[in-house]
Amino acid sequence: MAEIDRALVAALESRLVNAWPAFEVELADGWLLRFAEGYSKRANSASPILPGAALDRDLVQAIVASFETRGLAPCFRLTGLEDPGADALLESHGFVPFDASLAMVAPIGPEMERDPTVRIEAAAKPRWIAGAAASYGGDKANAEILGRIVRTIRQDAAFATLVLDGDEAGWGLAVAERGFVGLYDIVVAPSLRGLGLGRRLVASLLAWGREAGAAQAYLQVREANTVAVGLYRSLGFATAYRYTHRVQPADARPDARAREEAAGSDATTAPAAMSPQASASDRVGSA
Repeated sequence: MAEIDRALVAALESRLVNAWPAFEVELADGWLLRFAEGYSKRANSASPILPGAALDRDLVQAIVASFETRGLAPCFRLTGLEDPGADALLESHGFVPFDASLAMVAPIGPEMERDPTVRIEAAAKPRWIAGAAASYGGDKANAEILGRIVRTIRQDAAFATLVLDGDEAGWGLAVAERGFVGLYDIVVAPSLRGLGLGRRLVASLLAWGREAGAAQAYLQVREANTVAVGLYRSLGFATAYRYTHRVQPADARPDARAREEAAGSDATTAPAAMSPQASASDRVGSA
């Protein structure tokens, strides 16, 4: 594995915590536990916040209990800050890797300009929340929880809406903090993907970030989302670090087995580690 810049990882991860708030947090020996009723893995996982954060059997059990008390499936988010033995320990406890993702960074160049079709507002209006949630659809269609998350952001934020021929066609969020701007929830209406609208959204948000004092941008994207990764690389983004999640297969969870037995259903081995909000939570709409 290539050596990572742990200082950069810690810097970006701390900004993520502020830019995408959870409803509850707990600290556990160098691990930050975040809970947001299952909406998105980034707000419903245990992440290392101290370089070398270690795990042992008792700590794993305590973290698992914290998630299960809230009716959430345990999820460990491994960024490279953790002790190297943490991954193997989780594997020995039956946690499987799931949803590898990339954290990417880029300098914000002067070529980034706001597109006249992109409207940027400082607060999340109900229309933005509804439009973004509807375009994601599926597991991320819960506008009520999305609204609660984005209305809790306390840093400078930009809520972007791209308007095409009078209709709202794309949405995105940027959060600026201490020299960086983070991009979140970039999504284009399903029927309009492939037209380059995502690029216009991203460029406009980067230009806003520069105006807000940021010199660099960061984002997180699923490694398997090759369309989005290609877009970001074309805009100058490079991988800062790779992270993945360790989750329990659904049939390994006591609460899942109890539900299946009560319903008389067959067990599943899918890594359904999150609540119904999980699978689309970090998806970036195709540009």
